[in-house]
Amino acid sequence: MELVSIGFGALVSAGRLVALVAPDSAPVKRLMSEARDRGMLIDATFGRKTAAVLIMDSDHVVLSGLPLEKLAPRFGVDPTVLEEEA
Repeated sequence: MELVSIGFGALVSAGRLVALVAPDSAPVKRLMSEARDRGMLIDATFGRKTAAVLIMDSDHVVLSGLPLEKLAPRFGVDPTVLEEEA
């Protein structure tokens, strides 16, 4: 089990990560709201603005204050793939 820092002392299991997404779109906001209602939302922003949303295979939704550009390399993803295609 590899633990990865998502900022400010919080760690998640890299093997349990399903998706790493930006919090801006309406579907992701709905996902966060539904997770909060079900008690499956973990706020690891430590009072900062939510910059990334981690969706785990356990149905938990984890909020991080670090942007996707900083988190992606920690999970072994090339940050250049985060650029939107034109």
